[in-house]
Amino acid sequence: GSVRDSTAESAFAAARMSAARAGDALILNISGDWTLGSRPPSAADLEKEIDREPRPGRVEIDARELGRWDSTILTSLVELARFCQSKHIELEKGGLPEGVQRLFNLATAVPERGARAPAARPPFLALLGDKALAAWGGFLNTLEFVGEVAAGFARMLTGRARFRMADLWLIMQESGSQALPIVSLISFLVGLILAFVGAIQLKLFGAQIYVADLVGIAMVRAMGGIMAGIIMAGRTGASFAAQIGTMQVNEEIDALKTAGIPPIDFLVLPRAWPGRWPLIPISFSLTSPPRGSTRSARTCSTS
Repeated sequence: GSVRDSTAESAFAAARMSAARAGDALILNISGDWTLGSRPPSAADLEKEIDREPRPGRVEIDARELGRWDSTILTSLVELARFCQSKHIELEKGGLPEGVQRLFNLATAVPERGARAPAARPPFLALLGDKALAAWGGFLNTLEFVGEVAAGFARMLTGRARFRMADLWLIMQESGSQALPIVSLISFLVGLILAFVGAIQLKLFGAQIYVADLVGIAMVRAMGGIMAGIIMAGRTGASFAAQIGTMQVNEEIDALKTAGIPPIDFLVLPRAWPGRWPLIPISFSLTSPPRGSTRSARTCSTS
């Protein structure tokens, strides 16, 4: 007997939907269990009733006898809402349970693709003002960052900065000695280009002997620092940005703040330490073509 009672209690109540006229309104009564295990009634009869003359001005939903429900009832309600919208009939969903109303509002909140009206173009002065405010905000952020880095270097000089010396030596190796192959290759190619262009022009005056001086002086006084800076900004700077960006995505920077470790000290100071930079322009100046590198060393000693 107890088995029969539990089976009867767990059985689905048939999903029903009926409509009745009440003046200018059509009252839609929803009852039973609207779940995937039940068979919801077809909306064709209800649409015929709504479309029958005289057409109602609004459709009111009465769901006081609604039992269990899931997304099945939401599908039927969305179809009903679209039909009422096409007929310019108001649909009042205040009689639905609060959970059904929230899901219904969520399902109908996103407009269909292509239905969004084109956004109006803001005036020129508004665009100019937005650009100016964005530029000013970027300037303030940069100024704040520079100030934090300066304060971090002050703590570093006084021995109060919190970072690992192993990280400093590792970063100096990665951005210093490990960068020498690409720096040497670029230096050699730039030196060849300067020598080739200079030789063609100096040949017109019979002054090919000064090609070595041209390459040496240009590489030491100008191209060494400029090209080394460009290479380091592209190679090392991109690597630093990728590392810190990945740490930001993985919330590692937030973990440092939670642990009480300043991210400026732990991440920025080892990467901004200037002690690793002189090796790069010196190597760039000395790895130009052979005659130019000899003149470069001589020029360095006499400059």
